[in-house]
Amino acid sequence: MSVHFVIVGGGPAGVEAASTASRLGASVTLVERDVVGGAANLWDCIPSKAMIATGGAIALTRRSTSLGISLAAASPDLDALCERVRSISERLSSSTKRQLESQGVRVVHGSAKLVGPHKVQVSPYQADGHQVDPFVAEADAILLATGSTPRVPEWAGVDGDRILVTRQAYPPPTIPEHLVVVGSGVTGVEFVHMFRSLGSRVTLIVSRQQVLPMKDPEVAAALESDFLDSGVTLVKGARAVAMKRSGDEVAVMCEDGRSIVGSHALLAIGSIPSSAGLGLDLAGVETNDGGYVPINHHCQSNVPHVYAAGDLSGRLPLASVAAMQGRKVAEHVMGLHTRDHRHLDYDKAASAIFTEPEIADVGLAEAEAFALGRKIRVTKVPFAVNAKAMIDGDPRGFVKLVSDPSTGVVLGGSIVGAHAAELISVIAVAVTAHLRVDDLAETVFVHPALAEALSAAAE
Repeated sequence: MSVHFVIVGGGPAGVEAASTASRLGASVTLVERDVVGGAANLWDCIPSKAMIATGGAIALTRRSTSLGISLAAASPDLDALCERVRSISERLSSSTKRQLESQGVRVVHGSAKLVGPHKVQVSPYQADGHQVDPFVAEADAILLATGSTPRVPEWAGVDGDRILVTRQAYPPPTIPEHLVVVGSGVTGVEFVHMFRSLGSRVTLIVSRQQVLPMKDPEVAAALESDFLDSGVTLVKGARAVAMKRSGDEVAVMCEDGRSIVGSHALLAIGSIPSSAGLGLDLAGVETNDGGYVPINHHCQSNVPHVYAAGDLSGRLPLASVAAMQGRKVAEHVMGLHTRDHRHLDYDKAASAIFTEPEIADVGLAEAEAFALGRKIRVTKVPFAVNAKAMIDGDPRGFVKLVSDPSTGVVLGGSIVGAHAAELISVIAVAVTAHLRVDDLAETVFVHPALAEALSAAAE
């Protein structure tokens, strides 16, 4: 007998769950109100990284003299950039939708809400955007993967023109002359890098005493140094309490009385889960004080056949984590947890920050280990001694490995430098597979390659 699986939300979690469950034999209905691929394709991961890639290309031309090339200064073409971002998002969305439909997934463009423990009311949209008659889908299992939206406090005064949230900046209406960024977490620092490389003057308001407060202080210091070298102004220990526009200027007022004036301001202070309007109470699904749906290690809510994944689950807000959650949910729905089934270990999820230089980490961090009183071995190798980094003209950053001194097992690592988001994958495999530093040190890497720094750090 076929399992009827209804998925609300077509982001990374929903798409992966639909694909996996369909391949395992489920009858799958996926409902997405915007585009297949969700906010990751439409507003977040993909558009931001597309813009960062453009900014990176411009930054490379500025460094071209160090590579023996003489080039005229490059500048962004906003219309072309808009078209590039739109095209990438559309191609990813359409190809993902075609793949799902080829696997037998019923993809519905519309909204959905729970109307009972096993009932989902679906309100489809026509191609022209008009709503058509809703229908009720009966479900043996339900996955809620509706994501999140930017957090906007009342004092922000967002107008979508001069005072922006992140989703209004892919790209913005104009390239800001002077952008004031509020929020020094992952999203905030990516926007600092993005707009600085596109030619904006940038000021970053840092509520604490370092950017990236949840990251390794040495990693944060490396990024701060690069920001300062590129002309970014850091305003530390400043908590924004108001943002007001006056003509072509925006003033950001801080709790201590300081005021920073720019041409535009960008708010990047986190997100809130999209749990409102889902009819959770009609199915008995509980949320916590933050509006998230608490889950167990199978991503089940308090109602066992109703699952939550992605940002809605309140776990690591990463597209990669959401996709893995979706896969694990599908396997659980189809009974694979009764066989070989590894739970998702959030502590071993790799993450990256697409600044320049890039930052990536996985597993146990040095500062975290010290806070826990855990004995560790830390080894570090700078890219300044790496041949490929010299050849590429970008020797910034380092590789840091954290291992168990008694067993040599790799516990974690951090990378600051070019292509860190790719290189961290090697350390992620080592952490997940419980490899030892000797396994990395004995691996013969390509020469010359940035990856040689990994084996050097393992020696």
